[in-house]
Amino acid sequence: MSIQLGESDFQILKCFPVISQLRPHLEQAKFVEQVRYQMKGGYQLAFLEVEEQAIAVAGFRISTCLASGKFLYIDDLVVDELKRSHSYGKQLFQWLIEYARNHDCEHLNLDSGVQRFAAHRFYLMQRMNITSHHFSIQL
Repeated sequence: MSIQLGESDFQILKCFPVISQLRPHLEQAKFVEQVRYQMKGGYQLAFLEVEEQAIAVAGFRISTCLASGKFLYIDDLVVDELKRSHSYGKQLFQWLIEYARNHDCEHLNLDSGVQRFAAHRFYLMQRMNITSHHFSIQL
């Protein structure tokens, strides 16, 4: 088992089967191009690999804002639905915390859909706090 950053096109594409479980609207043929585009803005993919297969994937970025100072924001966090409840998510989450600390972040943040009850239980078990409501409008 290892956790690493997806840097090559091969590594990025290896993450698609897992991340598409969270983001089913994504198209495999456009996935690497989309990730490469987001990487220009600081986006990164980390993945936990077992026997050369991505089991858990996190898309994240480091940013700074007036409200939080420097922070690591998790855009995407998912464990393969057939591999859940084996602490892979916890291991990747702890890796993200260490990554944030090593990059002098003051906070680790994420948003989660209101319907994702299992994810909320996981985040609360990781000692995260619910600190705000996120509002959105489709344009």
